[in-house]
Amino acid sequence: MSPAASASTPTTVAPNDERTVLALSNVTKTYPGTPPVHAIRGVDLDIRSGELVSIVGPSGSGKSTLLHIVGTLDRATSGTVSVAGYDVDDLTDKQLSSLRSRHIGFVFQQFFLLAGETALDNVSDGLLYTGMPLNHRRVLAEQALDQVGLSHRMGHEATKLSGGERQRVAIARALIGSPDIILADEPTGNLDSKSGEDVVRLIEDLNADGTTIVVITHDHEIASRFPRQVSLLDGEVVEDTRSVEPEDLR
Repeated sequence: MSPAASASTPTTVAPNDERTVLALSNVTKTYPGTPPVHAIRGVDLDIRSGELVSIVGPSGSGKSTLLHIVGTLDRATSGTVSVAGYDVDDLTDKQLSSLRSRHIGFVFQQFFLLAGETALDNVSDGLLYTGMPLNHRRVLAEQALDQVGLSHRMGHEATKLSGGERQRVAIARALIGSPDIILADEPTGNLDSKSGEDVVRLIEDLNADGTTIVVITHDHEIASRFPRQVSLLDGEVVEDTRSVEPEDLR
């Protein structure tokens, strides 16, 4: 089923480049109050298929708000947001849920694994709402766990896994649906330095295999390792290191 499946057909938008997965044009997010809080101010951003991008900034810079907007967890106050060619503003909440389940993978700092379930079932739950039969979901979950180097741990419960292993399970869950883009929010934030390094290397390896990944972080050392860095300050993009178009993205 397409994310557009409903009584009305949402609008698709033609991106500037056919490989554009995510596009924001003059996006703002304002929270009402006295005075109102301008969390995001006129952000323009596009992510192309195959890119590995860090969005970096200090606490309060607007990173979390931007994550919620690009992940369609919240709506912008103004501007245009498109994901996989769909204009988010034209989608109902039900259509947005479908869009997320098919086109966006999420990885969070807190893992969000079910303690009583095995690694295999935690990953297969990533396709729980697609209507896919359990046996098929488990086959795909096995493949995803193998992709993150955890095929030998798939039968272990989440509570029996180390922090680094739990984050790898979370990454496998994000991968299972073959989304257009993975959004990773502080993926090393709850890990020791060795486990964090392993996760960063995994992200780099997955990107080398073609996965489009955006990493939200406050850690400039991690951000600097990725090919493109987008810096936020006070809700605005103050630097974007994509100064030239990578040859493989043309």
